[in-house]
Amino acid sequence: MRNKLFFAALLIASATSTLHAQRTTESLNFGWDFHRGNADISNINVNDGTWQTVDVPHDFQISQDWVPPSADEKENNSDGASNFKSRLSARGFKEMGDGWYVKTITPAESLKGKRILLDFEGIMYVGDVYLNGKRIGGTDYGYLGFDIDISKLLNYGQPNTIAVHASTSGPMNSRWYTGGGLFRDVNLITTPADIYFARHPLFVTTRDNHLVDLQIEVANYTKRNEIKLRTTIADQQGNIVYDKTADMHFNRKMRTNELKWETIDIAEPKLWSCETPHLYTATVTILDDNGNETDRTSTRFGIRTIEIGPDFGLKVNGKKVLLKGIANHHTLGALGAAAYPRAMEKRIQMLRDFGFNHIRTSHNPYSTSFLDLCDQYGILVLDELYDKWLDQYTGGRRPWMEQWPTDLPEWIKRDRNHPSIIAWSLGNELQTYPNLPFGDWGVTPYRMMKPVLQRYDNTRKITVAMHPRGRSLETDSLPAPLVMETDIAAYNYRYMYFPGDGRRFPWMTFYQSEANTSMMGPNYYEMDLDKVMGLAYWGQIDYLGESRGWPAKGWNDGSFDISLQPKPIAYLLRSMFKPEEPVVHIGIVDTKADETEWNGIIFSNDGMSEHWNRTAGKKYNINVYTNAERIDLIVNGKTVAQQQNTTDPKKRNKLRFNDIEYQPGYIEAVAYNDGKRVASHRIETTGKATRLKLTADTTTWKADGQDLMHVRINAVDSKGRRTWSAQQKLNFTVEGDASIVAVDNGNLNSDESFTSTARSLYNGSALVILRAGQKPSNITLVVSGEGFKTQKIKLRSLTPSPSPRGEGR
Repeated sequence: MRNKLFFAALLIASATSTLHAQRTTESLNFGWDFHRGNADISNINVNDGTWQTVDVPHDFQISQDWVPPSADEKENNSDGASNFKSRLSARGFKEMGDGWYVKTITPAESLKGKRILLDFEGIMYVGDVYLNGKRIGGTDYGYLGFDIDISKLLNYGQPNTIAVHASTSGPMNSRWYTGGGLFRDVNLITTPADIYFARHPLFVTTRDNHLVDLQIEVANYTKRNEIKLRTTIADQQGNIVYDKTADMHFNRKMRTNELKWETIDIAEPKLWSCETPHLYTATVTILDDNGNETDRTSTRFGIRTIEIGPDFGLKVNGKKVLLKGIANHHTLGALGAAAYPRAMEKRIQMLRDFGFNHIRTSHNPYSTSFLDLCDQYGILVLDELYDKWLDQYTGGRRPWMEQWPTDLPEWIKRDRNHPSIIAWSLGNELQTYPNLPFGDWGVTPYRMMKPVLQRYDNTRKITVAMHPRGRSLETDSLPAPLVMETDIAAYNYRYMYFPGDGRRFPWMTFYQSEANTSMMGPNYYEMDLDKVMGLAYWGQIDYLGESRGWPAKGWNDGSFDISLQPKPIAYLLRSMFKPEEPVVHIGIVDTKADETEWNGIIFSNDGMSEHWNRTAGKKYNINVYTNAERIDLIVNGKTVAQQQNTTDPKKRNKLRFNDIEYQPGYIEAVAYNDGKRVASHRIETTGKATRLKLTADTTTWKADGQDLMHVRINAVDSKGRRTWSAQQKLNFTVEGDASIVAVDNGNLNSDESFTSTARSLYNGSALVILRAGQKPSNITLVVSGEGFKTQKIKLRSLTPSPSPRGEGR
C-alpha cells in the first residue's frame, strides 16, 4: 500500500512538472521489504514470513546478535589492525552476511519517452540491483554512488520489482565495522531524454575571492548545435546576485560537452570561512526555443581561497588556520552505518562546541549530506577515497587496478563543489605493503591517479596518509618514497619527524593525519603550530569495530563515548582548541592506564569518571584539565592543593593531584588568571536516584521520515543531580508517528542490543533515538524502569521545509 500511495504522488508530480522543469527527483527510501540472508532472485516471495518492512537509510548488521570469540580465537586484538587474531574483533563482533531489499513500483504510461534513473548513493559493502529478475547494475565499492538508466527496461503501467542484494561477506576485508545494506539514500530521477544535465554536471571554482568560474556538463541527443542556458546565483538569504541567459555552442561530435560559462564577478562577496560559512547557490536551467525550462540543476558553493605551503601550513582567505581535527570512521554509534543527516549534524555541533574545525573522512568517502553539513557549519575536510590500494580493502570483487579509474572520477565530481573540502587524500597507511601494484610502495599507482584526479579538479592539493612504521626502505632517517610524491606530507602519529624532514626537504608541508589520545598535548604543542597544517586526533568518538578485546565491541579510547557524552579528557581538547575560553574540568582516576600497542603506537589512558560518591577516607588521584594559569583544588570548602599550569608540552593543561582524600560533600577545581577567578568545576556527592529526567536534544523535528530526535535519560536524586550508581534497566515505548531506531548508554562492553526497546542505565544515563514518520504528529516517549515512576516527554514533529540542495545527476 505504501508503494502504491508513493507512486500515485510520483505520477501527479510527473504530470504537473511539464509546466516547469522536466526533472523530478522522488525518494525511494520508504517501504522496502527486507530479508536477512540469501534469496533466490527467480523466486522471491516477500509474504513467506521471513521479510520485514524497513525504511532507508538502513544498516542490516546493527540489529544482528553479538558473536563472541570462539574457544580457539584470541579474545583481544592487541597486535593491532594488521594482525587480527579474533575473527570479528575488527568488525564489531557482528557476523558478515547478506541482505535483500525489494520494492515494487508502477510507472505511468505517460513517462514513456523520458529518461528514468535509479540512483543509489551507496550500498554497503558491495551490491547488485535487479529489475524484474534481471541484474541491471551494482557497485563494487559501496562508499560511492551510481545510477542506472532503466528507461527502456520498465514495464509502463504495470508493477515492476526492484531487488537489491547487499553483501558484507566474501573477499572484502575491511579493518572496522562498516555496516551493511542500503545505508544511504535511494532516488528515482526523471529527466528529458534528448537534452539533459549529466551526472554531477556542475563544477564551480572561485578566484581572488570574488570571481566565479562555472563548468556545465550537458548531454545532447538532438541535432542542435546551440544550447540555451540560464544561470542564476543566489546568496544565502535567497537574493539573486547574478542572472544571465546565453546560447552555448555544442560540439555534436561528442554526446556530452563540458561547457564553460563566462567568468562571473560577484560584487561585495560574502566569503566562506570557519567563522562565517556563507554559501551561494548556482542554478542552471536548459531552455527550449520558446524559453521554456526543460531541465534544471543546482549546487551550493562558497567563495574562499585555500593556500597550503611549508612556511604557514594552511591559510583560508589569506588568514592562517590551524586544523584542530578528528579522524573517525563513517558510522554513527548505535545507528550503525545508516547515514542519518541529523546524527551527523549532532556530532558536528558537539565537535564545534569543543573547538574542532576539521574532520578527516577516514578512510572512505562519507555521504553527501555530511559534506553539506560541513559546508553549513564551517568545518574543514580532508576528503579520503580509500584505505589500502588492495583488492580486499576496496570491495574485493574486482581488481583495484580496474576499479579506481571509475571510483576516482565519481568521487571527485560528486564532492568538488564543497567549499569545506580543502584537500584530497587517496589512501591511508599503505606504503608498507610490498604487494601493492608495481611493487614500488605506492609510488607508481599515485603517479597514475594524480593526473586523473586533476582532470576533474586541479584546485586542491593531494596527499596520502603515511603508516607510522613506514619510513624509507634504506633508513628511518628519511621519509617513505611515497611522501616525496605527495603535495602534503601527511604522517600518522609521527609528528616528531617534522623538524628533521623539514630541514632536509624545505618544500614539505606537514600535517599530522592521525594523533593519539595518549600523547594528547605533546603531539599538539610540540609541533611548530605556525608552520604545520594541524592535526586530526584518531577515534575521538568511540565507535564499533577495531576492538582491542572482548567484551568491548569497538574502539573505546576516544574523548566522547559512543552515545556522545564527553569523557573528562574531552576537556583537555577543549582547553587546547579554545584558548580564548577559560576551561577547567575534573577527572577522577578509577583505573590506571594499561599500555596497548596498536600499529606500532602505544595507547594508554587512565580510566576516569566525574562523580563524588566514593569510599570515605580513601585517597584518589585527580586529573584537572585547564588552560588557566593556576588551579586551587577544594574539598568541602578547604583548599587541599594548588598547582600552577606550565608551558612544558608534556604537562601543559594537564594538572595531576595525587592522594586526595575523599570525604562526602564536594570537590571543586577553581581556575585563576592574573589572580582572578575565571572558571570552576564542582562535583557533588549525590543522594539515591529518585526519578528519571528526560531531555530532548532539539526543539525542531521534521516529519520527513528521516529526521531524528535524541532523548537523554538521566537518573537523578532529589536535587536533580545525575546519580552515577544507577544501573537499572529501562523500557521505552513511543506514541505517535515516530519509531525507536536505536538505544544506547555509552557502554561498549555491554551485550545489550542497540535496536531494542530496552536499555540499562550506565553511569546513571541512557539514550533513545527516535525517527520521525512522514506525518506531522504529537509524539510521546514513555520511559519506565524498576524503582522509578514512569516518565513521559511530549514532542512534536513539523512539516519539513524544502531541502537546500537540488543538484542534477
